[in-house]
Amino acid sequence: MNRVFPSAASAILILATLLSATGAHAADAETLLNERCASCHQPLPDGGLSRVSEIRKTPEGWDMTIVRMMLLHGVQLASDERQTLVKYLSDQLGLAPAETAPWRYILERQPNWVETPPDDDLAVMCARCHSYARFALQRRDRGEWLKHSHFHVGQFPTIEYQALGRDRNWWDLASNEVPGKLARLYPFNTPSWNDWQAADKPSPAGAWRIVGEQPGRGRYTGSAAITSSGEDSYQIELNLSYADGQSVTGQGDGIVYTGYEWRARVQQGGESVLQVLALSEDGQSLSGRWFLNDNDALGSTVRLVRMGDAPVILSVEPPYIKAGETANLLIHGINLAQGDINLGEGVSVEQILHQGAAAVAIRASAAATAAAGTRTVQLGDAQGDGLLTVYDQIDAVRVEPDYAIARVGNAEGPVAPVPAQFDAVAYMNGPDDLAGTDDDIRIGSMPASWSVDNANETAAAMQDAKYAGQLSATGLFQPASAGPNPARRYQTNNAGELSINATIGTGDEAVSGSARLVVTVQRWNDPPIR
Repeated sequence: MNRVFPSAASAILILATLLSATGAHAADAETLLNERCASCHQPLPDGGLSRVSEIRKTPEGWDMTIVRMMLLHGVQLASDERQTLVKYLSDQLGLAPAETAPWRYILERQPNWVETPPDDDLAVMCARCHSYARFALQRRDRGEWLKHSHFHVGQFPTIEYQALGRDRNWWDLASNEVPGKLARLYPFNTPSWNDWQAADKPSPAGAWRIVGEQPGRGRYTGSAAITSSGEDSYQIELNLSYADGQSVTGQGDGIVYTGYEWRARVQQGGESVLQVLALSEDGQSLSGRWFLNDNDALGSTVRLVRMGDAPVILSVEPPYIKAGETANLLIHGINLAQGDINLGEGVSVEQILHQGAAAVAIRASAAATAAAGTRTVQLGDAQGDGLLTVYDQIDAVRVEPDYAIARVGNAEGPVAPVPAQFDAVAYMNGPDDLAGTDDDIRIGSMPASWSVDNANETAAAMQDAKYAGQLSATGLFQPASAGPNPARRYQTNNAGELSINATIGTGDEAVSGSARLVVTVQRWNDPPIR
C-alpha cells in the first residue's frame, strides 16, 4: 500500500487543520523553510530552493506536498510549523484567481462532479488516476514537469502497466510529449500571476449579505460580520434564515491565503462546517461552498456580497410564479427600503406587505397570458437579472445530480458512509417544445415525493433497493453499512445500482423524474485534492 496520501478520515483532518491556520511572519517562515527543507532541496543561484521554488500550488496542494514529505521522508514538523509553511508557500508560490477559476470544484469538494477534460491526451496519461483539476492547479516549467513524470514512475512503479498505459509507449509519451504540453498549458511564469502579485489585496473584513441554496433543505439568506484577528486571520459571525422559516447562527475563524483564498471553520447550527470560498479581486464578493467537517458530500453553494451604500437585489423567494396565479414573494438584498418595484412584463405588484433594507415582502400576480420565461426584477435603482421565472406548467422534473455515487461505510469505523443528496428541479420546455434540450427553462427546486427502485435487472435480482440504503423524505440517500451481508445473495456487501425518483405535484399535474445512483465501496485514499 502506498502512503503518499492520507486516508479518507485523515484527509478531512488535514483540511480542517489547514482552515484553522493563523498568519505567520515571512521571516519566520523563511527560517523554517531553510531549517527543514534545505538539507534535501538545494539553494538556487537566484534564491529559493530547488523543486520548492520552481512550483506553484494552492494551499491544499502545498499541504499535500508537506504531508508527503513528513510521511515518506521523515520531515519533522509541528502542526503550527506545518501551517506556517503552507501559508508562506501559498502566498509566495500560489495561483492567481484566474488560474484557479476553472477548477474550483475540486477545492470546494463539489460532490458528484463529472469532469470534461479539455485535453484528451492528458486525460488518459494523467487523469486516469486522479482528477484533471489536480494537475491543472499546479504550475511548472517543462523541466519541472519532466521531474514530475520521473517522480510518478519512482513512486508508482506499476504506472506503465496499468489500464490505459499498456496500449501505448507510456514512458516515451510521459518523458517527451507530456512535459512540454503541460508546460504550455500550465506554465510556471504567467502574466496573471505576475499581475496578481503586484495587485493590492482586498481585506474580507466588513459586513456582508448572504444568499445560498442547500440541497435537500432549500434556499436561504442571511448576514455575516468578518473582523480581523491578526495578519490574514479573521473571525466570522453569521446568521442564516431558510425559506422554511428555520434560522441558524454560526461563529468561527478564517484565514486568507494568496490574497483571496478564504478558508474557515465555523460552528454553524450545532455542526462543524468548513468554508472554501474565493474573495473577488475587487473585494466585493465571496463565493464558493461550505460543507460538513465530517462529511463533505453534504453542504451548500453560497455567495456573500459586501454591504455598501448602493441598493442591490440578490434573490427572490420563491424564484418562480405560475401564470394566472397570485403569490407572496420576498425580495432579498441590500438597501432596499425605497423605490418602485417592477417584476417584468405580465407580473404586477398587488400589495407591498413589508419594506425593509434587507428584504421586501410583496403580493404579486402573474397574468394568465404572461409569457413563460425569466424576468428582471427592479426595485428603485437596483435590478436583478433572471431572478424570477414565470411558468405556465411543469413539463419535466430533473433529479439533480442526474448521476451520483454513494459509498457504504461504518459510522463508528475507520471510514464513514458517504451519502448522496438529491434535489427535484422543475423545468419548462423551451421554444422547441421538447423536454431535455438546451433551450429548456429552469423553474427551480421544489418539494417532491421521493422513492427508490432497482436500476436494472441485475439490481432487481440482487434486491439492491432493499439492501443498499435508505432514501429520506428530503432526497437524502444514506447508504447501508460496509462489509459482507449474510442476508444478501452470495453474502455480498451492500453495494448496488439504484434509480432515485422524484415527483412534483399530485394527480393529473404530477410530473416525475429520476437519477442514477451507484452505491459502492469505501474510498480509502481521499486526499484534499482528489
